[in-house]
Amino acid sequence: MQIDPVVASAKPGSAASRSNAAELPRANRVIHIPDFTLDGDLTAEQSDFFETFGFIRFKRFVSRERAQSLYQSVLEIDAKLVADGREKVNGVPLIFGKRADGTRYVQRIPFGSLQSDAFHTFLQDPRFQGITRTAGQGYRIAEDERDGLVINRFRNEPGAKYKRLGWHTDSLRDLFYFEKPRRYLNVGFYLTDSPAEVGGLRVLPCTHNQPISSMLTRKMHFVNDVPDVDELAITAEAGDLTIHDGRIWHRTALSTLTGDASERCVSYLPLMDGPLKRKTESSKMPFYFRLKGLVGY
Repeated sequence: MQIDPVVASAKPGSAASRSNAAELPRANRVIHIPDFTLDGDLTAEQSDFFETFGFIRFKRFVSRERAQSLYQSVLEIDAKLVADGREKVNGVPLIFGKRADGTRYVQRIPFGSLQSDAFHTFLQDPRFQGITRTAGQGYRIAEDERDGLVINRFRNEPGAKYKRLGWHTDSLRDLFYFEKPRRYLNVGFYLTDSPAEVGGLRVLPCTHNQPISSMLTRKMHFVNDVPDVDELAITAEAGDLTIHDGRIWHRTALSTLTGDASERCVSYLPLMDGPLKRKTESSKMPFYFRLKGLVGY
């Protein structure tokens, strides 16, 4: 296994190199994040790492150029949603920010692959089938279920509503659907660079193995966004892919930069098992979005 403490061999001036200059949590000095690559199914070594720590990072899942092309598709989806005056997609609300000139942009786009041929084609990559097999028997890519392919654009500026996310586990969402908390994999594809200074994903390693009581009560979901002494920063570059177990405690940190330089754009792959639960334009708003005032957006 090639050990890479946050891409130590990165070229000067690259996003990964800048991450080394930023102050990283203590856990990053103890847990080294390997430069894994994904060719098909996860290898035994990769599975062991993921099952032990609750997260894994794959470098260069696609080229930087492909990631940049997909980011342009995000901007096209954004422009159409704003121009059409849309407020929700398949019952799921859009989250908007405002630029300094007052123009709106979408910060959280649900069902992204249903609005873009480029993203729909992206999800046909056979390596995603290897990821669904890791999730468990019967899992599928659910483009039209729950929130579908979600595209997040975190920005730090006065008009942004989606700047950070407080500590949470995704098990809370299962409870809102009146379901038992389950194994849930968050598959994040990075459309832009995510060095430490743009905030990004923070996890408490190994907490995916915690009892349900701790999963639900260790922290106040979404309200608490205070850095944890044991948290680990997961940095990435455009084209990288990460997976973290949704039962793990995680948050999205606020960028130390502002404006365009602060943007962190990540898409999350929808994995589901069990009966089909398709969403349409007639679908009702999920209950947990009615509590959006509690989580800061």
